[in-house]
Amino acid sequence: MRRLALLVLTGLLAAGTALAADAEHGLSSDLSPMAMFRAADVVVQAVMVGLAAASVLAWLVLFAKRFEITLAARRLRLRSRDLASHAGLAEAVAANRKPERVVNAMLDAASDEITRAGDAPAPAGVQDRIGIRMARIEAASVREIGQGVSLLATIGATAPFIGLFGTVWGIMNSFIGIAKSQTTNLAVVAPGIAEALLATAIGLVAAIPAVIFYNHLTRSVGTYRALVGDAVALVTVLASRDLDRGAPRDPGQR
Repeated sequence: MRRLALLVLTGLLAAGTALAADAEHGLSSDLSPMAMFRAADVVVQAVMVGLAAASVLAWLVLFAKRFEITLAARRLRLRSRDLASHAGLAEAVAANRKPERVVNAMLDAASDEITRAGDAPAPAGVQDRIGIRMARIEAASVREIGQGVSLLATIGATAPFIGLFGTVWGIMNSFIGIAKSQTTNLAVVAPGIAEALLATAIGLVAAIPAVIFYNHLTRSVGTYRALVGDAVALVTVLASRDLDRGAPRDPGQR
């Protein structure tokens, strides 16, 4: 890392020297971002395009997952509120189904376990099996809602280093140009230094928002996990009530 920092510093000093020489000779150069991109080596251009695509992808993941999590959490809240109004599992299953896949899967699993237990179930054993199936449904739903969020962590962790690779490559080309031309004129030095710094900047532009988005969506997934846990508790309580009072377990009621 020290050698890399020394290399970057040396390149920047060379650029400063070239700027001074260029000012003395009245030279000018187009150093706009697009011009720097066009003047960059094909490797650095590939790095810039990849980082720009990663930045766009991070924003797409943010909007898509935020919409998905918000909609799923809203449905889960409404369905949980409806569950709390029922006296038992059989009543909740017989009620009109609302479009909430996770809670409906929980109700089906709990009702299935009670039905499979027969006419004289052991409440403790049935509740244990229901708890196991609820845990699996909860884990699957949280894993599904969190798909794609880890991509933001990957972008945030790798983009700075990819940009740094473009920086090193650009500075290397600058020193090669200096060695070949035997001059530090800005026309020789500036393109490589400029493309190097631009690659670093694009890497940071991709990485910083990705890390912020990842933290935000991780908290949202945590909130959704808590809502699923509340729904699990409600379904378990409803099933326990039916077991305690020996509710009928006719599959036709499901």
